[in-house]
Amino acid sequence: MNDSAKNINQNSSPDNEASGILPCQALLQMFEHTGELRAEQPLAEDQIQPASIDLRLGAKAYRVRASFLPGERSSVTDKLKHFAMHEMDISEGAVLEKGCVYIVPLMESLALPSGVSAAGNPKSSTGRVDVFTRLITDHGSEFDRVREGYHGPLYAEIAPRTFSILVRKGSRLSQLRIRRGGEVQPEITRLADGEMGNGRVIPISVDVQGDADAGLIGYRAKAHAGLIDIDQKQHCRISDYWEPVYTQGEHGLILDPGEFYILASKEAVSIPPDYAAEMIAYDTLVGEFRVHYAGFFDPGFGHGDGQAARAVLEVRSYEVPFVLEHGQTVGRLNYEKLTAHPDQLYGGGALDSSYHRQGLALSKHFIR
Repeated sequence: MNDSAKNINQNSSPDNEASGILPCQALLQMFEHTGELRAEQPLAEDQIQPASIDLRLGAKAYRVRASFLPGERSSVTDKLKHFAMHEMDISEGAVLEKGCVYIVPLMESLALPSGVSAAGNPKSSTGRVDVFTRLITDHGSEFDRVREGYHGPLYAEIAPRTFSILVRKGSRLSQLRIRRGGEVQPEITRLADGEMGNGRVIPISVDVQGDADAGLIGYRAKAHAGLIDIDQKQHCRISDYWEPVYTQGEHGLILDPGEFYILASKEAVSIPPDYAAEMIAYDTLVGEFRVHYAGFFDPGFGHGDGQAARAVLEVRSYEVPFVLEHGQTVGRLNYEKLTAHPDQLYGGGALDSSYHRQGLALSKHFIR
């Protein structure tokens, strides 16, 4: 058993008939017993999260002319024959340049049984450096969605928007959640800070007041910054890549179109141990802006006494300047039940939980 599995009890399997998101112990069984999850190499350390699996880049990347979906009649390989401009060996490292689009075959593949589907999402550290990453499957008609019973390879579409990045075989930019049956719609009655809410979708608002002393409310990315090695922690100086954004008092914050901001939610977020959540990234009902690129929240995030953590928002406005006021609703958290209590929780045990008890926080790549 590899390091990532040491703290996962393989005998605590969920009810095979239960619907919902599969926890870590079920994901491990899919690798080691049923073959429903497969990989070119053994699992890496900390690759299995409480309710998701990190996906690793393979050895090749393809620079493509445009983003695409294969559609029902084509595989990704079929499309690459037409749209690929250049094939790159990234085994020992290669630069993915901002403003370009790449397709990378992943080391993991699926052989899902009937009634089981999956969903992809960028990892938090990926979204916070403005790397637009989406999951693609053969014959797929949607990004980040793996149809029920899918058998086949997985691919990442990678489009760095602000910073060029250095990646290599094994780099982890995205995650996969696996769901048995349809979505389980729980009634969430607990909001952060003791408030109450109804249904499974909870509104999230933005903090543009910040710390009472410093008034820092976020960061805006610099347009011509250097390279970021996606696998290195705390190696970049904040001032080389970001401009601090301070409160503008009662007037809120004006988002400049196309600029990339890191902000934080007003509320603390709590994900109970038997739940997972996903932030809805783009909702025209609250404005023409995107509020999140990496939307998975794991079981145990911000849960328990003294564990409060705010949601970090990756924000870009489209088309027109837009005013964000303090406490304005900017997104929604969609909660879903797990099939069983996970053997690991976010921030617990041997897991490398970079954003445990976070407030306003840049990605793990920056010196704190």
